[in-house]
Amino acid sequence: MCGLALGLATAQTVPSYAQSSDGDQKGPWAMFKFGFSAYKSGRKDEALKAYRDAAEHGHAGARWKLATMYASGDGVKEDDYEAFRLYEGLVNEGAAPGTRDETFIAHSLMSLASYLRRGIPNSPISADPLRARQLYLQAASQFGDADAQFELGRMYLSGEGGTTDSVQAARWFNLAANKGHVGAEAMLGKILFDSGKTVRGLSFMTRALGKARDPEVHWIRALQEEAFAISSEADRRTAIALAAQSSGN
Repeated sequence: MCGLALGLATAQTVPSYAQSSDGDQKGPWAMFKFGFSAYKSGRKDEALKAYRDAAEHGHAGARWKLATMYASGDGVKEDDYEAFRLYEGLVNEGAAPGTRDETFIAHSLMSLASYLRRGIPNSPISADPLRARQLYLQAASQFGDADAQFELGRMYLSGEGGTTDSVQAARWFNLAANKGHVGAEAMLGKILFDSGKTVRGLSFMTRALGKARDPEVHWIRALQEEAFAISSEADRRTAIALAAQSSGN
């Protein structure tokens, strides 16, 4: 009787979604797929359990998804510190070059940098903009992440987390803009405009505004309108023409 009870208890430790048709246990990928399917179907309690099971078995995607759920309070009580810990674990372990897990590491770097930039209230995580800049640099250089390149450019431009360097800011904005990052294109235009390259800077900002969507459209419009207000009519017309030409209109 005891043996039967022990056998049942052991079987119950293996979730049904992690078993094949013959009862053998599947790997963490099966758990993750079940979690993804449950999440898409709105069954977030089941998704959360499956992601946790997969994460405990080392699945990077499940750990990243769990972190994002905690960060946004999606299907679970919002807990930024728990999200931070999950992201930090992923970054510390890293990923083999060329694997799909690299994407999760890149996203985790971005999230960690964002947390460290402002700190997490009522937690051991204080604001550390220097460390945030270093993490953005890692995501920007190692993974070529356009959002990281944009944020790094902003930090160089304002001097947040280190020295002010408009040349480095322009470099990172340019790399991100070449990947289609609209905000980076607008900021690159501002740098050009402020450096005396009025028409070129205006054209960059105008082109970015034409492509911008919520929520960035509001601050890009303000940036472009401020520059237009202090420019000559001739420069405005030339900049609009250049923006239209470079956009293929």
